[in-house]
Amino acid sequence: MLVPVFTLKLSHKINPRMVAIGHYDGKHPCLTCATTAGKVFIHNPHSRGTRGGRMEASMDSDLNLLNINQAVSCVTAGQMNPETKNDVLLVGTQTNVLAYDVENNSDLFYKDTPDGANAVVVGNLGSIENPVAIIGGNCSLQGYDLEGTDTYWTVTGDNVCSLCLVDFNGDNQNELVVGSEDFDIRVFREDEIISEMTETEAITSLCGMQDSRFGYALANGTVGVYDKSSRYWRIKSKNHAISIHAYDLDSDGVSELITGWSNGKIDARSDRSGEVIFKDNFAQAVAGIVEGDYRMDGTDLLICCSVDGEVRGYQPAGQEMKGNLMDTNVEQETIRELSQRKQNLLLELKNYEENQKAANMDRPSGLGELDQQQMGIIPANTQLQTTLNVNMGSESQRPHVELFIATTNETIIQAVLIFAEGIFDGESHVVHPPTATLSSSVRVPIVPPKDVPVDLHIKAFVGNKNSSQFHVFELTRQLPRFSMYSLADPKAEIPLPKSNVTLTLNERINRVVMWVNQTFLLHEDIVSEGPLNLTFLSLRGSGPLCFSMEQSGQMTIRTDDMDLAGDVIQALATFLNIEDLQSIAEFPEDMETLRQVLVKVDEFHSVRQKLTAEMADHSNLIRSLVVRAEDARLMSNMKHMRQGYMELYNLNRDLINGYKIRCNNHDELLRCLKSVNQAIQRAGRLRIGKYKTQVINSCRTAMRSNNVSLLFKIMKTGSS
Repeated sequence: MLVPVFTLKLSHKINPRMVAIGHYDGKHPCLTCATTAGKVFIHNPHSRGTRGGRMEASMDSDLNLLNINQAVSCVTAGQMNPETKNDVLLVGTQTNVLAYDVENNSDLFYKDTPDGANAVVVGNLGSIENPVAIIGGNCSLQGYDLEGTDTYWTVTGDNVCSLCLVDFNGDNQNELVVGSEDFDIRVFREDEIISEMTETEAITSLCGMQDSRFGYALANGTVGVYDKSSRYWRIKSKNHAISIHAYDLDSDGVSELITGWSNGKIDARSDRSGEVIFKDNFAQAVAGIVEGDYRMDGTDLLICCSVDGEVRGYQPAGQEMKGNLMDTNVEQETIRELSQRKQNLLLELKNYEENQKAANMDRPSGLGELDQQQMGIIPANTQLQTTLNVNMGSESQRPHVELFIATTNETIIQAVLIFAEGIFDGESHVVHPPTATLSSSVRVPIVPPKDVPVDLHIKAFVGNKNSSQFHVFELTRQLPRFSMYSLADPKAEIPLPKSNVTLTLNERINRVVMWVNQTFLLHEDIVSEGPLNLTFLSLRGSGPLCFSMEQSGQMTIRTDDMDLAGDVIQALATFLNIEDLQSIAEFPEDMETLRQVLVKVDEFHSVRQKLTAEMADHSNLIRSLVVRAEDARLMSNMKHMRQGYMELYNLNRDLINGYKIRCNNHDELLRCLKSVNQAIQRAGRLRIGKYKTQVINSCRTAMRSNNVSLLFKIMKTGSS
């Protein structure tokens, strides 16, 4: 079995997900971790580094401490200067990001980040010439070069949780994979989204693997691997995955997915199947997993850290182990699995034989029809049928999508299990009708929280009323993307929404009708001979959704929900294979809300500047009061000394109160900036391709120049 080649006991706690390896002198790898009290420690067993600047000595001679003086939110290290091999240390907090030259004990740049820094990654992105440090924050992504110049900026749908760089589309250029709190994984080719995958929870960790594959971890304990936009495999645990990393542990030329868990377990899984090939345990939760040549012998080790400061290094297995890291005999394991399968098949065969025996026995000498039913025998032509309908609800039930499941004869449905992602509280839903109401049909209400297509994997237990054994029927139905919308009666008078998006499609109306038939839940397919006019009612209460399209190709989408308009345009463009699409948007209520938010942002910025100035004045006054009080003490003037320290006490209390006000002001500012970034993201989603990128970049320019009228014009027309 694989065992650690070295173990360290460091004297500092390690914050989860804040572990990195950096070659700060261009040669020696140093373990770098964020710890408590706003500090980052750098473990360098290879040489005794000098201290100065932000550095301070630690009791452990191999450790240097870096004072950040704020709670650290992310840490990484990477090469930002192509001319040298020295790595740069990047440290993010909720208000700033620091690029630090460890070798020379100096700041490279120190930037304010109003959107915070939740995740950071360093590397080459797309066609950007030099490496960049990309900061993921409050619905935004920001990139800096070695000089601290802002070289990259875009917005994303929600707070960023994780980042990684992957050659997603095989063009020998890195794309940025972003995981966020809204359960989405988005892939950016520079500032253009080229792919989106929806998961079931917030994406807490991402790591690049070989070629176009990348690993991911969710907040609910799910871990898996994607190849481009297709999921290879996934597993789910009751524990949380703290850190994931790609590393070839069995020396077969293919990286495995290494996962560190909240219960201290470490496991390595095959990138193809998810099968565990190695596992080990820490006494405490895992904090991070990295790799580096820590013994300077030419071999990169897998380095795992726990939150209590324990560090273990694992050397990759030799070829003689042939990938068998679990210390098990392959032949014995195969025999055991085959024996288990044989046992299951024998039990199933015995059950069939008993049923057949009961069916063949004559009534006078054995079992009758009632007994046959108890044995679970059902007619051979029994089938399970399903339909999906929109139910507008009643006084006691809110509107929903109704799944109707029925058999084709008098057999009854004992229970129904439905496995689906993101629509139930959990990943499965069980319906077990009371015995008194058992029948050949079951109705299951479904309320999808988001407009995404969902596969419903249905398992139904079917038998007779007196059966003690049941047949399991399995089938799959797909819930269309816009299933929570009901087609309105054309004759009904429904007030039109105040907001709309107008665009021009080089497509026939029949193609758009085909898209509507596929993505909405309809009783029967729509057929349109002339201009298209459709109205849908939202079951979530967000008002009507109206489509109109002329023979010329001009299409108008009317809805007061800007997110819904963006979802419709993105889905329609995907179906029609549209690469670039411009639109004109009219959302007066959203624009008014954004105007009010921008006014608040200005107010919060002015309050912040005022509070900062007051704190600076108080700090200068405190320094002078300390000197005067100490002078009085040395002169044995106790009266003046007491007065000085009383003033110091009052000033200190005022400083603490001012700090609390500043913290509250900062939290409110973050919320407002999030709303602004999300509004820009929504405006971008109303366009496709280069026009989407153009909107986001133009909005950024307008925000920098504080030109509110230009910002609104860009969001409306799509250009400046």
